[in-house]
Amino acid sequence: MGTAPHITPWTLADLPPQGGRTVLVTGAGSGIGRETARAFAVAGARVVLAVRSADSARHAADGMTGSTEVLPLDLADLSSVRRFADAWDRPLDILINNAGVAHMPLRRTVDGFELHLGTNHLGHFALTNLLLPRITDRVVTVASNAHKGATLDLDDPNWERRPYRAPAAYGQSKLANLLFTLELQRRLTDAGSPVRALAAHPGAANTGINRHLGPAMSLVASTIGRLVMRGGAAGALPTLFAATQDLPGASYVGPGGRGGQRGHPVLVRRSAAAEDPDLARELWTLSESLTSTRFPLS
Repeated sequence: MGTAPHITPWTLADLPPQGGRTVLVTGAGSGIGRETARAFAVAGARVVLAVRSADSARHAADGMTGSTEVLPLDLADLSSVRRFADAWDRPLDILINNAGVAHMPLRRTVDGFELHLGTNHLGHFALTNLLLPRITDRVVTVASNAHKGATLDLDDPNWERRPYRAPAAYGQSKLANLLFTLELQRRLTDAGSPVRALAAHPGAANTGINRHLGPAMSLVASTIGRLVMRGGAAGALPTLFAATQDLPGASYVGPGGRGGQRGHPVLVRRSAAAEDPDLARELWTLSESLTSTRFPLS
């Protein structure tokens, strides 16, 4: 048997100084988003917490050291996304597409999209395209191991004809995150842009995103989760690594431990479907149609 590859530990202490940089984190009022914002603020960045609930985010921001700002953004409402982008009038170094919902019963966004796809993918798709002329460094989108085994139905992306299953809907949205990253990087490269698109996943992180699990899964999470899951601060490490290290575009970062659940951040593999360039292009075309936004640099 061969020896396991050596993984160089990377912790919050390794986060490089971020003075003079502006970082926007969606869903930064709680969980991994809050810890990502906190780390960037401590490192000296000006951090914007873009959140649906401004009151809770202001409470979170008040507990952070450094320069923070809270702005309202509802990714489940494209008019809110457009208002946010229209009001943004400054350079943006890093966009962290972190906000997300999981395990929700069938619900629809203001624009009629299935909630997981509408929030996790389409809202961020529109936000990224609208802000891209202002972005100077990179876009990091938070995905999940739930993309593995997921399928993307481009004929029925919003579950209007298929029997709805929340885990499948969540997995589809996370697969969409990775395909979005793949196609965004292709377009950035073709446009000669220095901006990079990357993705990250937190592993088994015990955050509020799991609050909609049913009774059975909630019992499992409460019993086993204490042994397997890690808190938001540890879960934020892959995002921070992807946002600050010199990595190739379209890289995917996650914990390097067994099963990708825990451990120090490293480059990890995605499913074959998440590497399909044709599927990525088809999803992009559909997303442009659904959101009425376009890649602005071509």
